[in-house]
Amino acid sequence: MADLVDIELELITRGTARFPDAVVRDELDNNLLNELPTIRFQQVPAGSDDGVRLARFLVDMDVFAGSRADAITLGRLVHGWLTGALPGSFGETAVFGRVAALTLPGPRDYENTALRRVGATYEIFCHPVS
Repeated sequence: MADLVDIELELITRGTARFPDAVVRDELDNNLLNELPTIRFQQVPAGSDDGVRLARFLVDMDVFAGSRADAITLGRLVHGWLTGALPGSFGETAVFGRVAALTLPGPRDYENTALRRVGATYEIFCHPVS
């Protein structure tokens, strides 16, 4: 099996270019309220591979924004990018195949009432560039 793609790094790098007005990351820190909107991608400890090179990742996407409307709007934009533009794309390190939403973007509870969170879960097929 070839090396696996660092799916979080790929999504952060591509997401930062796609959404320059948002902070795109894999972990939250104590400065979140000062870094809105934020898009977070986290690989779920699941998925599979074909034993040769194609991997199936499960990834959670969360959007944090100052209002529910802003979080929903950005969540839908990220969803459109993931399911519309990412499939078939490639770069220096990864080639993306099918991307599907396992759960559609929707409000998720968050303990800080000063911001709002919208999230979804995606199934992403990709492999390293050879």
